[in-house]
Amino acid sequence: MGFGDLKSPAGLQVLNDYLADKSYIEGYVPSQADVAVFEAISGLPPADLCHALRWHNHIKSYEKEKASLPGVKKALGKYGPANAEDTTERGATDSKDDDDSDLFGSDEEEESEEAKRLREEHLSQYESKKAKKPALVSKSSILLDMKPWDDETDMAKLEECSSKLVLVGYGIKKLQIQCVVEDDKVGTDMLEEQITAFDEYVQSMDVAAFSKI
Repeated sequence: MGFGDLKSPAGLQVLNDYLADKSYIEGYVPSQADVAVFEAISGLPPADLCHALRWHNHIKSYEKEKASLPGVKKALGKYGPANAEDTTERGATDSKDDDDSDLFGSDEEEESEEAKRLREEHLSQYESKKAKKPALVSKSSILLDMKPWDDETDMAKLEECSSKLVLVGYGIKKLQIQCVVEDDKVGTDMLEEQITAFDEYVQSMDVAAFSKI
């Protein structure tokens, strides 16, 4: 399990593929899982890795709040697709070996500061260009099925905020709603919580179809 080396193009590609149908590393809200993976990336993902870039910019907006995000930060190898090779431990060992061999110090620290400065300049230029363009909003199309308690449920009342009734059988109909949501603002858990609050009419809610737009 894991993304591999997130400082390499291969690791970023795994991350990009993983986020193709997800807004966050785990669950439906930003968490310490996102913080752990975000901190493992050395810089801004390239523009062709659009899913990783979208996620990176979104999590970066929580920089001042990252300590208060929910969850407990785990080892990096605990996140990501199950079939990816976890090279994080091996990378840490290699890094330690390199540090041990450098007994008399070097100019690497100064070079690191210079690289950091250049990265910040590039990031600032990118953010400036991005601010002039309309923001790309990630959206999903969701088809919801709401099942009534029985054939005596007032479906007309339930349909006041809906669009379609579908025959289930035995005279019972279920309510079907098609909606488009912004992934960063609305999740299926939120929809379910608000819809099932009408417990006088709704027995349960299922996601009948889900697709990225």
